[in-house]
Amino acid sequence: MTLLTAVGRGTRAGRLNPVAKLLAAVVLSLSLLLSIDWVSAGTALVLEAALLATAGLTLRQFWRRTLPLWIAAPLSVIATSLYGQDSGAVLARFGFITVTEGSVSLGFAIGLRILAVGIPGIVLFATTDPTDLADGLGQVLHLPSRFVLGGLAGLRLVGLFVDDWRQLGLARRARGVADVGGPLGALKRFGGMAFALLVLSVRRGSKLATAMEAKGFGGDTKRTWARPSTFGGGEWLLVAIGVVIAGVSVFVAVLAGTWSFVLA
Repeated sequence: MTLLTAVGRGTRAGRLNPVAKLLAAVVLSLSLLLSIDWVSAGTALVLEAALLATAGLTLRQFWRRTLPLWIAAPLSVIATSLYGQDSGAVLARFGFITVTEGSVSLGFAIGLRILAVGIPGIVLFATTDPTDLADGLGQVLHLPSRFVLGGLAGLRLVGLFVDDWRQLGLARRARGVADVGGPLGALKRFGGMAFALLVLSVRRGSKLATAMEAKGFGGDTKRTWARPSTFGGGEWLLVAIGVVIAGVSVFVAVLAGTWSFVLA
């Protein structure tokens, strides 16, 4: 099972229409991108924790899928604290680098925002099969079938990248060139394998596009769908919960006096 494989499809979250998950994630993301403050992001993160507990992921699955966020968030806090805009009292000074109260507050606000925006999207779509998402985009949102099916085909191919990379590494190891040359050689091998993977991807994508055109996937006629995609009360409830979380986070930030519209 790879990180792209849907899990928990038998849970309540897994049975919801993927379009509802997409709309809820978009609402949360837009509300959190309107201001950079730690109160709104922290409030949203706390409220999301209660919602995501019902997603059906085990702790191991949760940590594996959200690990990049837990690495990126602390790094963003450190980088912004060191190099962000200075304001307020000076907390520390390292040569030309100054750490102030404003830069630290901004760093924590950005770090919390990374978690509050990224975690719901990752967890919700971890329970979504790409085919179900394509069905929803085509039948509920009525997006062009050519766009939807092309995106689905591309998403299916992403899972092959890991296998291709592993096969390239095994092939180089079989030829005795996998661990030669030190750090510089490792960097050179990485570039060679990346280029080889790019060539393989372009060739496979070209063949897939030709095959899909030959089978009529590029036509302008209205398509039928093998599996109906419905949008009912549970889906509207999830969207409403997303709106409520977004509204509460903004309201709490305004009351705390930390809300600052980024376009103002």
